[in-house]
Amino acid sequence: MLFKLDGHDETLEIYTTRPDTLFGATYMVLSPEHPLLDKLTTAEQKAKVQAYIEEAAKKSDLERTDLAKTKTGVFTGSYAINPVNSEKIPIWVADYVLISYGTGAIMAVPAHDERDWEFAKTFALPIVQVVKEKSEQVTGNSEEKTEALSAYTADGYSVNSGLITGLPTAEAKAKITTWLEEQGLGAKAVNYKLRDWIFSRQRYWGEPIPLVHCEVCGIVPLREEDLPLTLPDVQSYAPTGTGESPLAAIAEWVNCSCPSCGGNAKRETNTMPQWAGSCWYYLRYLDANNDKAFAARDKMNYWAPVDLYVGGVEHAVLHLLYARFWHKVLYDAGLVNSKEPFIRLVNQGLITSFAYQRKDKTLVPSDQVEKRPDGSFVEMANGEELTEVIAKMSKSLKNITNPDEIVSEYGADSLRVYMMFMGPLEVSKPWNTAGLVGVARFLEKIWAIGEKVSPAAEKDSGEGQISEAQWVELTRLLHKTIRKVTSDTETLNFNTAISQMMIYSNELVKLAAVPPSLWQPLVIMLSTYAPHLGEELWEKLGNSGSVSKCQWPRHDENLAKDEECTIVVQVNGKIRDKFSAAQGSPKDELEKTAQALPGIKKWLEAQSIAKVIVVPDKLVNIVLKN
Repeated sequence: MLFKLDGHDETLEIYTTRPDTLFGATYMVLSPEHPLLDKLTTAEQKAKVQAYIEEAAKKSDLERTDLAKTKTGVFTGSYAINPVNSEKIPIWVADYVLISYGTGAIMAVPAHDERDWEFAKTFALPIVQVVKEKSEQVTGNSEEKTEALSAYTADGYSVNSGLITGLPTAEAKAKITTWLEEQGLGAKAVNYKLRDWIFSRQRYWGEPIPLVHCEVCGIVPLREEDLPLTLPDVQSYAPTGTGESPLAAIAEWVNCSCPSCGGNAKRETNTMPQWAGSCWYYLRYLDANNDKAFAARDKMNYWAPVDLYVGGVEHAVLHLLYARFWHKVLYDAGLVNSKEPFIRLVNQGLITSFAYQRKDKTLVPSDQVEKRPDGSFVEMANGEELTEVIAKMSKSLKNITNPDEIVSEYGADSLRVYMMFMGPLEVSKPWNTAGLVGVARFLEKIWAIGEKVSPAAEKDSGEGQISEAQWVELTRLLHKTIRKVTSDTETLNFNTAISQMMIYSNELVKLAAVPPSLWQPLVIMLSTYAPHLGEELWEKLGNSGSVSKCQWPRHDENLAKDEECTIVVQVNGKIRDKFSAAQGSPKDELEKTAQALPGIKKWLEAQSIAKVIVVPDKLVNIVLKN
């Protein structure tokens, strides 16, 4: 898509997957590396923009995108012209846009993109909603500009969008794309994101590349019988000082014969990157001792492809993408049994840490920071006040947490449970020792409950100290806990599974004596999260063998089901109130209760009801007449 530039002959090219949101574009953003940035920066903004470019150059792509909680940017002083309404749109430079993605420039639609929303909020830029969830939310006045209350990123129906107002997203995309093509302002295209992979390395310890350089034959691969090529066993592999690999200085290894003509030749001295091995190691695990092939076909058919691959977010674009390339080459060669290496992939988020930022956005190592009694932070060297921010753990910033020290002080189980309790697996999360202390106390409480377990507390023991009502409630809570922990563990929602076990244990700790039948299922479930503690508690219950080999507890759905549920009440699609109701309540009863709520009555006094949408056990949406 092409945007004309106010006062310039050039056009600004952008790539977007949502052309239907064009009417909601309220500003443009260029990456700090964009070739037009210098020309579009006015004299008044030149110093600010240049300083911003220099600061952005110090950050990695990950720091500029995934880890950037606070959006930064500078106005260039120039404007683009929106092709659908001729409105002038300010052009900014911001590091959350990468030159490697698309054209290195975006049209920002803050009402429908979370990053653009955060940026617009930070710099008080306009936010115009142009997509709504339901067709009945599209008003008769299609050009009415109303600011959205949050970024709505899903598909829906176009509003405030001229010729595409009222159309569902798919149709709106098609129609606006056709219009742009007719106007010569854009065209439909497929954009692939791919990074160059610099394969060779100038170092000793990588896998050697099995090629030789012959003056007669050129570059010649080694014969299969000469493989594998191994690194030379030498006392020193110091750098050469010439920019070549350390291998280049080991003459007895470098000098060899050409596999083709037998003449003098030299080995390739560059080595492979660490990715070369990690691209296919999952296949070698299947048959690690096979010296004839990387894996026998029968073992590959039994084990491959990988059911679940959990990889770090930093590898999502590199290692895991290259593993797919590598696997597809092997598939085309008939050497593997599947087109894809992994059935399911989950990228776990980074564990980040607190860092300290000066006013100029540079960071200060944590050991050079002093915390004042009022909770503020200052740089020891000059007393400058600092802002506490979240950043990637870094040796230079000295904000790394040593796991050995944590294990020594709190135990391995506390560290393990805390890391799973911090938040959703896929999300980057800041390390906070205070949270670790809370988890350690939870595990201490679990141990204390284990000390109170007694068969005499069982319901049929005749000596039970639990009332009938308590027994019913605890049994229901146990089965709800089994259901949730089982489900959340299967879906990798570890934090909510741990939270449910905390809820259950909070009830057990109130008992003077704990029945084994209400305790053992929790021990089994907890053992997958705190294995050392789980084994100890399993043995204390009088069991033999490992808890890891026992039967997983099963829940009774009749006991696990919720007797009440929360009903959300919306007015014209916006949440205005909520209430509790018995599960399975009739629609008319839910509707009546919703309309009687004090927070809803005020809306009904001003306007009449057009219709009411009721989703049993979940939602009442009251649509008012305009």
